[in-house]
Amino acid sequence: MTTTAAGWMTRPWVRWAAVALVVVILLVAPLILPVFVNQTLARIGVFAVAVLGLNVVMGYTGQVSLGQIFFVGVGAYVTAYGVNAGWNIALVLILAALIPGVIGLLISLAAARLGGLAIAMVTIALPIIGVPLAKRLSDLTGGSQGISARFSAAPDWSGLATDQWQLYIVIAIAGTVFLLTRNLVRGKYGRAFAIVKGNEAVASSMGISPYRYKVLAFTIASLIGGVSGFLYMVVVQYTSPETMSFGHSITLLASMVIGGAGSMFGSLLGGAYYVLAPQVTNAIDPSLTAVLQGIILLAILFVLPGGLVTLPRLWRRRRRSSASPTPNQSQGKRQDT
Repeated sequence: MTTTAAGWMTRPWVRWAAVALVVVILLVAPLILPVFVNQTLARIGVFAVAVLGLNVVMGYTGQVSLGQIFFVGVGAYVTAYGVNAGWNIALVLILAALIPGVIGLLISLAAARLGGLAIAMVTIALPIIGVPLAKRLSDLTGGSQGISARFSAAPDWSGLATDQWQLYIVIAIAGTVFLLTRNLVRGKYGRAFAIVKGNEAVASSMGISPYRYKVLAFTIASLIGGVSGFLYMVVVQYTSPETMSFGHSITLLASMVIGGAGSMFGSLLGGAYYVLAPQVTNAIDPSLTAVLQGIILLAILFVLPGGLVTLPRLWRRRRRSSASPTPNQSQGKRQDT
């Protein structure tokens, strides 16, 4: 990017114009896109929120968490139960976030004092315990058969198709979560998270409690996971114990790494990978889905260790290196003069 272009991008009115353009696109796109595309974009939004929660605890704070999918599953079950019980949908959304958040808080109060492999083992246990627990609590969860909740059909007054209505819901709620999280990580809490991630001893010497901020990050990640579970029910309208399986937890972690740890836009890219990668690999060869996804993961990490979000930075760096003269070229120019 040239100096002139960089200067233009720093002007406030240019930023606001870009924001306005994005808002217009988000408002218009669901009305003109095909049903399948709207459904795919809605699912990407669902898992982008899940990846964002994982990014808060891992990308921004540096903790190890392998159980984020558990909170997504809890949020989905709370949503299904509340909808089938006839609760107000706003109350259902609040509970779908709060109940996973409270569970995350209780777990983090004990787990945040641990480190390294110990805390990893605690979070690994969440989906491992969650699946059989969901099967046993059949009165609440529907057992192995799962549970459905149909509440997101487009109302008649909207004049919208169901896929359009669902995508608008995802855009509104996911957009709010991303905005609130952006404000969080760019404020004093985000700076504290970064210091804790960099060096806990330094954080303590500055009066920042690593324990307190680890608990805070894990709780926020759990809340965001619950919101993702609510959105999952908006789009899919069905959940089962398989939703919170350990395999999905690993895929969610891989999605965060591929998108870019510690990045808001990387969370969006991670959500896109979570949804699109299985579709692409299934189209190539359904029997090699896991192998192909592993190859994609390794290839991206070798080329872009920081994830897909670092691709523009790598491209600009290579452009600068190709534009600058090599030492031999510079010496030749001096001899010519």
